[in-house]
Amino acid sequence: MREEIAYREMKDEVQTKMAESQDFHDPSMRPEAHRAAERDAHRTPGADRMPTPEEERLAEQQKVPPGTAEHYEEMARIGADQKGEGRID
Repeated sequence: MREEIAYREMKDEVQTKMAESQDFHDPSMRPEAHRAAERDAHRTPGADRMPTPEEERLAEQQKVPPGTAEHYEEMARIGADQKGEGRID
């Protein structure tokens, strides 16, 4: 629980610094783009809503191309063995 609170506090601090920093403002951008970028910087990641029943029904009706499951499993194996820069342990 303490780690989660510390993470939230750190995240809030970083977002505040980003919002206050002029380094993140492109002078060639229109004001609407700046407002959109500012709004997006403060959004939490993830879906903005749950799928509707119609969307769920249509998704279930979609056919999966042959070889998709095998490719997914192969990529999961490769990702599990990933090493080096950018990898979070």
